[in-house]
Formats: sequence, structure tokens, C-alpha cells
Amino acid sequence: MRLSRGLLAAASGLLVAVSGCTSASDDGAAESSAPASSAPAEPEAAEIAWTDCDAQLSEQLTGLPGSERDLAFECGRTEVPISYDEPQGATLPLFLVRARLAGQTDRIGSLVINPGGPGVSGAEAALGSALTLPEDVLRRFDVVGFDPRGVGLSTPVECIPPDLKDRVIAAEPRPTTPEQVEEAFGLQQDLADGCAEEYGEALDTFNTVDTARDMDLLRQSLGDEQLTYLGYSYGTTLGSTYAELFPDRVRALVLDAAVDPDDDPRAEAEQQATSLEASFDAYAANCVGLVAGCPLGPDPRRFLEELLDQAETAPIPSARPGETRQATPGVIGTAVLSALYSTDSWPQLSQGLAAARNGDAQHLFSLADAYTGRLEDGTYTNRLDAALAISCADTDPGTEVPEEEVRTLATEWGQRFPLFGASSAVALRSCAVWEAERTPIPERDAEGAAPILVVGTAGDPVTPLPGAVDMAEDLASGVLLTWQGQGHTAYPRTDCVTGAVNAYLIDLVVPQDGQTCPA
Repeated sequence: MRLSRGLLAAASGLLVAVSGCTSASDDGAAESSAPASSAPAEPEAAEIAWTDCDAQLSEQLTGLPGSERDLAFECGRTEVPISYDEPQGATLPLFLVRARLAGQTDRIGSLVINPGGPGVSGAEAALGSALTLPEDVLRRFDVVGFDPRGVGLSTPVECIPPDLKDRVIAAEPRPTTPEQVEEAFGLQQDLADGCAEEYGEALDTFNTVDTARDMDLLRQSLGDEQLTYLGYSYGTTLGSTYAELFPDRVRALVLDAAVDPDDDPRAEAEQQATSLEASFDAYAANCVGLVAGCPLGPDPRRFLEELLDQAETAPIPSARPGETRQATPGVIGTAVLSALYSTDSWPQLSQGLAAARNGDAQHLFSLADAYTGRLEDGTYTNRLDAALAISCADTDPGTEVPEEEVRTLATEWGQRFPLFGASSAVALRSCAVWEAERTPIPERDAEGAAPILVVGTAGDPVTPLPGAVDMAEDLASGVLLTWQGQGHTAYPRTDCVTGAVNAYLIDLVVPQDGQTCPA
């Protein structure tokens, strides 16, 4: 859901107040955060300054499915410590949105949402969730989304200029030759250098451990004794980190599309390449099986490979008025990746690939721009900046893969996984050139926490099912629920998963561990 412009308009009054606050980019503002066990004291939760932004946001939602619901929206701002080593020191602002359905009965509290990324706006996610979550849930909970530190309107990390983002997206998506791998490494260095120049050591401020601490302050400020939470994708990392730090403060956590907690980057990257290839094959089989026929012919994979080769020598223009970009293989690859997240996007991908073969890439640009946060005026949200900064702040330097091994893997995986293998290998070096201190995510068993529901999807292209299995096994109170469907995330896309999650969130009824829901 792309509502950035509406949120910015709704929050404009809040941002005026924020502008005088100390931010993580101020000189000397942040030091690396200590592990939770050595934090000197727990800071006091600040009040949330709520503002009625119902008129602005409701206008943005008009016409969308679910917008007929009788919802009221508030925008909020609060402060959290920049460094939890200095809990009474300088602060940074966090931005929130709260959605409330009229006629709530037997209200339980707040349902805090994180949509993943890292780098995706939780405030926007609250809007989308208010339109799509089952009304049984909305009648019992306020839906609250916050932009984590460094994201959206919460002191956004902004260190990658638009032209560099354009270069990264346009770059070869199958870097298998030494020259292509070297170019990819050069882009990674450019990204790291730009962020280091802009923020220096303050980059470590934007880490998941401190965001989990922020979330506990928000829980207190919202007036909830324990946290009820719904996290997707990266949001499962944030939620499980919260449970590790504050196990006694967990009421109910739903971790949907779990990121594998086991710290083996090679295995994780290989598994993701495997899942992406399998998801493309599922998309291709669906296309070929259409009654009306597949616009890509009997072999969509071959069609795509030929289109990528065509775009390498002759980038494809767009018929959209005013568009000057041309689609390189990188743009096409990004569009394909974007569409694999949801089966709802498969028809648009087929239409876009077929049109591109005929010389018009506008539909592929639409898919790619939605994935990367590129706006119509050529600027970007800070999604890519935040994703890189948070991911690298969370990474343990001791797990980084040597450069020569990455070169070898790019060649090997490029042969085994022709569409996604080489890029998955090269991505293993993304944080190796990162200069800031790190706050690695701790091992998580959340001993002492209430039951935590982990949801996995058999055909998830981005966070493969083994990650959910590992997450449920690692968590002392983890319970696994599996959907035999396709796409990234499961709730509330299917009745079986929806019923189980609703019962857990509302009544704390935990499904049987290992329950499977049909596609």
C-alpha cells in the first residue's frame, strides 16, 4: 500500500515540532548500544502526543477495499533515547498511526504492527491493516503502527542519493562474470561510503535491538501491561528480539513469514535463491495453465531469459508520458522479484513482460518502483537507505563471507539458480564494507514468554518455510502454523490461518503445534 504522500501531509504539523529535537545524525549524538544485560537503567516511557488526522488519512483511503469501514485515525509522536547506554540522554522522535473501529466492545488493548523490510513504514501498515484485518480483531484492538527508528517519519536514514539508487536497481541482476561481480562490489562500496560520510558511527543507532527497546516504551505509553504484536517478515526478527529482551511482557506475538534465526548467511542465501526459483516456476506453471493462454508462451522462463538478453543490448523504453528511463535487465529482475511476493501481482507481471517484449516497459517500471520506493517525481522514500543501514547494524562481522568465496558462489549459484543465484551470492558482501559499529541480534529462545505463534508459507519466495520451522523450534514457547500456499505472508489471506490467528490474538487459544492449513 503506497500512502507515503498522505502520511506526510497528515503528519506535517507533527514534523514541525520534531524539527528541533536531537537526531541520531547530530555530532556525537549516538554511541553503539550495549547488550540488554548491561543497560544501566530502564528509561521512562514518554507520553504520545496524539493528533486527529482522520480527515487527511480517510481521504487518502477513499475508494480502497475496506475504506467503507467506520474507522478513526490518529497520528502520534513520542520520544525514545538515542542510546540506551544513556537512557536519560538525547532522544529521537518516533511517528505512529492508530486506527480504531467504531463500536469496539470488550477492548483488549493495542495490536502493534510491523510490516517488515527492514525499512517499511509501520505507520502505513497500520492503515492497510485497518482496511484488511478481520473485523473480529478490530472490534477488540486498536491497530497501532510505528515507523521504527531510521524509517519513514522516525528520524529517517537518508544517505543514498536517487541517482545511485537508480544505478543499483539498473545493475546486472545475474552478476556471474568477474567484471559483473566487480561492478556489484563497487556499488556496495559506494553505498557504504555515502552512508559513512553522512552518519559516521551514528549508523549503529539504527539497529533492531534498540528498536525492540523502543517498542517496549511504546507498549507502556499505549497503556498495555503486555504486548500484543503482529510482525511480518523482518517484523518476525523484531518481534522475536522483543520476546528475548522482555519475555514476561509478551501477551501474544504472531510472527508471519519468519526470517530464519540461525546465523548461517550462506545457507540462508542459498535457501532464498532456491525458493525464489521455485516461486518463479510456480508463477510460470500458473501462467501456462490459464484457460485464456499464457501471454509469454509455453515456456515463461525462456521468455524471461530472452527478454533479459534483449534488454542487455537494447534497454527497453516506456510509453508512460514523461518517462525517460529505459528498462535494463536489473529493472526487469526487480519487477519479477516484486511480483513474486504475491500471487495477486502475477497477472501484472505477465502483462508487463509481454508488453516489454513489444517495446513498452511501463508496467515493469510500476512493479519495480513499488518494490524500491521510487516516487513519480523520481525521488525515493528512504526504504532502501533504512534497509541497508538496519541490516548492516544487525550483522555480526564474524559471519561475513570472504570476498573470494562470494566470487566462487556467484559462479556456482548462477548456474544452479539462473535467475536469482548470482545476486543472492553477491549480496553476502553487502555489509562487509560497512564501517560503523554493530549491534548483532541476540540468539533468541525467549525463555519464560507466553506461547508465540510462528506462521510459515510453503511457497514463500522471500522467507522460505525452513526459517519458520527454525524460529518455532528455537523459541521455547514457539508454535508452528504452516500454510501450503504461495506468496510472502499468510495472514489474513486464507480462512484456516485467519481463524487460528484470530483465536490466538483475541482469546489466547493456541493452535496445535505443527498444524497445517491447505492452499
